[in-house]
Amino acid sequence: MKIRYLGHSSFLLTESTGTAIVCDPFDEAIGIEMPEVEADAVTVSHHHYDHDCISKVKGNPVVLDKETGYDLAGVEIKAIKSYHDDANGRKRGENIIFKFRMDGLDVCHLGDLGEECSSELIEAILPVNVLLIPVGGNYTIDAAMAREYVDRIMPDVVIPMHYRTKGINLDIDKVDEFVSLFEGECEIEECGNEVELSREDLDGEKTRILILER
Repeated sequence: MKIRYLGHSSFLLTESTGTAIVCDPFDEAIGIEMPEVEADAVTVSHHHYDHDCISKVKGNPVVLDKETGYDLAGVEIKAIKSYHDDANGRKRGENIIFKFRMDGLDVCHLGDLGEECSSELIEAILPVNVLLIPVGGNYTIDAAMAREYVDRIMPDVVIPMHYRTKGINLDIDKVDEFVSLFEGECEIEECGNEVELSREDLDGEKTRILILER
């Protein structure tokens, strides 16, 4: 399967069969332009302007924004309720975590997860091969809490998202602090804007952190 980083918390996930899913498309009000892409489905973790700009996605995609299960041309999709803050949603509401079974890999997009790590949520999320995780803090979990999620989920591959890059005007941190927490422990790679992964790439012994460029 291929994972292309579109910016902010948005990715284009493409299975080898050609089935394509866009996660959390964003509005240009955040300071950068959302690329125009085509997909069979769009997942929306929550309806804020930086995560639900569905109009940017071509191809008349199915919109998935509810806590339920889906089957999209053989791709199993699981939606898991969580919170956008550490106060059970009283500050910023709910967040939907999406899990995708693509080409034999379990891919998890945490959306704008803001709640602290709990055994109940970890159990609902597992197993995970590829973890797409917010790390910028303020509106989501910060670098330290993201580290705790990684330690407890133990994915093969971690791809950080929702952090400040050139042009983004949101009050969130850069990816550097998150990456610094793993230096000397994990393989950290810069991979351009797209990576292709398969079961053969996963040895189950170590975690790789992939920094994708928009």
